Amino acid sequence: MPVAEPIDEIAGCGPQSLPEAVLLGARPVVLRGLVSAWPVVQAARASAVAGIDYLKRFDHGGMPVVATVAPPEAKGRVFYNEDLSGFNFRREQVPLSVALDTLRKYLDAAAPPSIYVASTTLDTFLPGFRAENDVDLRQRDPLASIWIGNRSRIAAHQDVPDNLACVVAGRRRVTLFPPEQLENLYIGPLDHTPAGQAVSLVDFAAPDPERFPRFAKAMEQARTAVLEPGDAVFIPSMWWHHMEGLDAFNVLVNYWWRASPAWMDTPMNALMLAIMSVRDLPVHERAVWKDVFDHYVFDYDEERDAGHVPEAARRVLAPLDEARVRHLRALLLQRLNR
Repeated sequence: MPVAEPIDEIAGCGPQSLPEAVLLGARPVVLRGLVSAWPVVQAARASAVAGIDYLKRFDHGGMPVVATVAPPEAKGRVFYNEDLSGFNFRREQVPLSVALDTLRKYLDAAAPPSIYVASTTLDTFLPGFRAENDVDLRQRDPLASIWIGNRSRIAAHQDVPDNLACVVAGRRRVTLFPPEQLENLYIGPLDHTPAGQAVSLVDFAAPDPERFPRFAKAMEQARTAVLEPGDAVFIPSMWWHHMEGLDAFNVLVNYWWRASPAWMDTPMNALMLAIMSVRDLPVHERAVWKDVFDHYVFDYDEERDAGHVPEAARRVLAPLDEARVRHLRALLLQRLNR
């Protein structure tokens, strides 16, 4: 099996001096020490207990978090069950303080259950945290989330937004693949997923070359890094990422944002609609629709392809804005609900 190459690195940046070129780039970058001055990182470096106590300062206790819990035999892999009919974990709604106390309880356990509080909105659940621990992303308005758990293995998946992931506590191994490695990563169901995104079925700890022979080709393009507390990684939109929490207490804070306007829909909805309405057509009809999609979507040029239509009458053939998208969404919902 090929060994992944290291992710490119930059050192010397701080949370107020993140290079714009990194955030606009299409390649992943590790930013060593980016948030090492955060108070929460300093606390977690002192000890896991100190890190837990720091987080508890901001817990208002007003609403429960969702904790994913898997048995010790899962060895931290948050995944499907054997036949993919369900999952190897359960979800529980608990106060954040209970989740943190449970993690503290198992800090020295040889084979603890896997406990994973995923994608919890910082401003909602830990108000005031970002006043002391934040990154200046300038004009962007990111969704800031926190991920808390013990040792975990999160299967390779994609996210539509750009992602800045900052390690707060524990070490974390990240393995990345370019978007075009889709066919070599053996992705599971699109509409039945462990956490909302389709995931690779390959167990990175023990890849099966007979079941997944093309995975070796994906590894030829893989990039990896082990991140220490205070380090961060920029993951561009749609790059596959496999995340591993390596210690008994791991915390990650991440920022998601999209370069496109907030009123644009997610392309995943378009994919689901295309699967529903195009994929199973006869071959010759699919070929026609491929040409139509190329014309109106992938190779679209307004002047060339709609220049014959008066500009005021072009509607969705003109550049989209919020009003046109609202009209298009209403029209689509009408048609879908017939």
